[in-house]
Amino acid sequence: MVPTDDLEPGPRPRRHRLSRRAFLGAVGGLTAGAGALIGFDRAPHRNATFEGPVLDAVEPFYGARQGGITTPTQSHTSFAALDVTTDHRRDLAHLLASWTSIAAKLTAGNTAGAMTADASATEPDSGEAVDLGAARLTVNFGFGPTLFTLDGVDRFGLAAQQPMQLTVLPAFPGDQLAASTGGGDLTVHACADDPQVAFHAVRQLVRAAAGVATLRWSQGGFNEAPASAGTPRNLLGFKDGTTNPATDDQLSSFVWVGAEGPAWMTGGTYLVVRRIRIDLGRWDGISLGAQEQTIGRHKASGAPLGKSAEFDALDLHATDASGRPVIPADAHVRLASPQENWGQMMLRRGYAYSNGVVATGMDGLPADHALDAGLLFAAYQRAPRFAFIPIFRTLAASDRLATFTAHTASAIAAIPPGPPRPGRWVGQQLLEA
Repeated sequence: MVPTDDLEPGPRPRRHRLSRRAFLGAVGGLTAGAGALIGFDRAPHRNATFEGPVLDAVEPFYGARQGGITTPTQSHTSFAALDVTTDHRRDLAHLLASWTSIAAKLTAGNTAGAMTADASATEPDSGEAVDLGAARLTVNFGFGPTLFTLDGVDRFGLAAQQPMQLTVLPAFPGDQLAASTGGGDLTVHACADDPQVAFHAVRQLVRAAAGVATLRWSQGGFNEAPASAGTPRNLLGFKDGTTNPATDDQLSSFVWVGAEGPAWMTGGTYLVVRRIRIDLGRWDGISLGAQEQTIGRHKASGAPLGKSAEFDALDLHATDASGRPVIPADAHVRLASPQENWGQMMLRRGYAYSNGVVATGMDGLPADHALDAGLLFAAYQRAPRFAFIPIFRTLAASDRLATFTAHTASAIAAIPPGPPRPGRWVGQQLLEA
């Protein structure tokens, strides 16, 4: 067994407070909401109020599942994909053991290591999250397909353990992926109710990977619920919808890996992450009616076209007086619906992002400077080959909304079960097999 550091004591008692970031997020323009473009809804969202989130709230780290999957959605995220640079399996095992220990400390509201007053020493933690609290931080770790085989090479003797569902994603129409923004051997997905806490977690983990893995690409995101605790809106201005898997039966069917295994993945899940840039300038230039026909919902209420309430069921058979479908054949909600996709569902945890400006259009050609903003789409699922890949192949080819989007970063990862108790680490069953 690879040893882990002893965990530090639990978090210091803290008072509830409204952070400056939380306040600005509650009143700022772009932080009004972030949603999933693919499908309808997200995991249950926290109820944000003017009093702000409880920044000392702690989500459990150890358990049967890794955090940040079915955890009620936090307001901020930081995602990173890394490339493993070592050729030694034991180095990889040591890294995962170290990451597990660090993540357990950070999610409890502690620093990555004991801070020192020695001015000549290198601090074990960069310190920017000291006194910010745990802020419901969750961290999960995943393994990309290239960790098992890279250019046909079995680097760590893991090729025989690669799950059938863990496959390199195919190229889709509309992809604008650079070599540096696709894939990754390892993934880290941190979520918290404070942006600095989420960023800090990824920073410490990347720092701890020195000599074993290097950062490939990363992206932060935000996702604020309205003060009324209603459904958040994405950067298109639309509410997210209603049909994420939520019941135990649905989660068992569509999220958690079952007896199909392999054994080290039983009880785990798979994650697909896509950074989706939206041509917000062109979107804002079309009429309200055109926007609603593109999405398939009313913008103000969130109701499906032809219905009056947000949570009314989609009626994909309804026609207007002229016999045309009320929800167009190429509307986003139709093509992404379980009804049109063999009943398949994914657990979506979407966040908005804003990266400044870009000088290229959605076709990749030079254009006037525009906002580089959109969706950091994250979806947990039991079987990407049967869920994300076929669903998105249809969306990329036929969805009217696809004419406003480009995918600029991508990753897929196997998310193994959580470490059940201190002393165990993520991926131990795989690496010690």
